Amino acid sequence: MSAARQPLIVVAAVVERGGRIMLCQRRAEAHNGLKWEFPGGKLEPGESPEAALARELREELDIVADVGCVRDAVYYRYPDRDVLVLFYACAIASGEPRTVDCNAVAWALPEELAGYDFAGADAAFVKRNYI
Repeated sequence: MSAARQPLIVVAAVVERGGRIMLCQRRAEAHNGLKWEFPGGKLEPGESPEAALARELREELDIVADVGCVRDAVYYRYPDRDVLVLFYACAIASGEPRTVDCNAVAWALPEELAGYDFAGADAAFVKRNYI
């Protein structure tokens, strides 16, 4: 019997604008490199999920975001780690997303999401909420 792994707590933004959903492609050298995801990241010690998400969006995309409420939570087991991803409804308060710490940004219609190669937890969220 294997020991239980402590999951990483991760936050992700679901930003919808004009009927499209913002996606980010991970850098090639990152965990799940070149997979698509909802932007976000890990919490730092002592940080609330909402503060972590606002920080990650500033760092990754150079935007200021209004973080809303949790839309969904996904627990996912990757071969090397477990994650609990909290998906928040968000809106861009200022700035236009740019690829500061990601490979690419895309705006996809909900019916186009099935055509993206998502990281595992994000794929589970898409399947549960859009497909």
